[in-house]
Amino acid sequence: MFESLSSRFEDVYKKIRGHARLTESNVADIARDLRRTLLDADVNYKVAKKFVDDVQAKALGADVLRSINPEQQFIKILYDELVLIMGETSKDIGFAAQPPTIIMVCGLQGSGKTTFSAKLANLLKAKNRKPLLIAADIYRPAAIEQLKLLGQQIEVPVFSIDGEKNAVKIAEEGLRFAREHANETIIIDTAGRLTIDEVMMQEVADIKSRVKPHEILFVCDAMIGQDAVTTAKAFHDKLKFDGVVLTKMDGDARGGAALSVRSIVNEPIKYISTGEKLDAIELFHPDRMASRILGMGDVVSLVEKVEAQISEEEAKKVEEKLRKAEFTFDDFLTQLGHIKKMGSMRDLLSMIPGVNSSMLGDNSFDDKAMARVEAIVHSMTKDERRFPSLLNGPRRARIALGSGTSVQEVNRLVKQFTEMQKMIKKMSRGKMSNQVKDLMKAKVPVDA
Repeated sequence: MFESLSSRFEDVYKKIRGHARLTESNVADIARDLRRTLLDADVNYKVAKKFVDDVQAKALGADVLRSINPEQQFIKILYDELVLIMGETSKDIGFAAQPPTIIMVCGLQGSGKTTFSAKLANLLKAKNRKPLLIAADIYRPAAIEQLKLLGQQIEVPVFSIDGEKNAVKIAEEGLRFAREHANETIIIDTAGRLTIDEVMMQEVADIKSRVKPHEILFVCDAMIGQDAVTTAKAFHDKLKFDGVVLTKMDGDARGGAALSVRSIVNEPIKYISTGEKLDAIELFHPDRMASRILGMGDVVSLVEKVEAQISEEEAKKVEEKLRKAEFTFDDFLTQLGHIKKMGSMRDLLSMIPGVNSSMLGDNSFDDKAMARVEAIVHSMTKDERRFPSLLNGPRRARIALGSGTSVQEVNRLVKQFTEMQKMIKKMSRGKMSNQVKDLMKAKVPVDA
């Protein structure tokens, strides 16, 4: 997410290293590089110009902190401006005081509306709400079937009318169905087109007029850059939507949409979609995103991801097993599963302060390597998982063959696991360090 932009920002503010202070000359040089960086990231020209002008003015103004060095000063100014341009604070959905809350999802075809609708329903269900999905995309082939399939996966009902070609009627009947079945949150998946056209715009406007949604979300493909801003403005002029959703943030997103769209339509970015899985959705936090773009990490989001996967009770069980040196390969496999659910290793590492894109390089932190580790453990017998000392040469050769890996990979994993067990035994005999205690309290998986 924003790797290219992060790398370019880093190159920009590195140029001020070695200077004793921020001057009109060196700030002007950096401003030129900054403008080029933003335009290369497909940021809207007017937005880029205002951003650079504001940064330049603050860098030379009284807002500069005299107690830190020029590079730190400049990073602080960039951070503040990024937070400002992306919306300052996070904004969630505004739920109706009297249920049901009606949410209409709109956008171009291919932007990820249908998948986002299911992701949002899944997220709301996890928050103990009772959502209903309404399939009102009557044009795209298999759109209704896709939503039904996604609904089955997350166990959320999907309302549709076979053969009905009036999207407004489907939305109205879906609303009636929701009230009869006590669904207090309704998500309407509307049709999109490959380009903006009058028929499409009128249809979503008619749905808005008839069902009166409490929240209209515009779904925008983050990979299309400035075109996203043009599309967002057209939809906003017609619908006056309440928030933006950026999808495909895990792809080759240069950052232009995230840095431009809020300034152009003056509506908040509410959610981002960070992968294909139905739980790959996050509330958008401008301050956290600015921190990640500048390579400062995002510890708060990382901790939230950990806490979402590991309960306090489970963390205590793991701690107890570690203390008693009873942590087995089965426990290791469970923790590995938690890590996988949190997203790719590359994304998780990018949330750690000080780990930037240049450090990650071309490494994928091979999520495939995690799959190989799982395959190795799955190829062990129950006794072998509990007692790694049983793993002699022939057993390791059998495991390598069964997992499609090499004996060297099996040896490496067993060695690392055995060394970890030895280290835990030593700590359990004495007093655990404060660092380990803090790690346990933070509920970070011990094998991470």
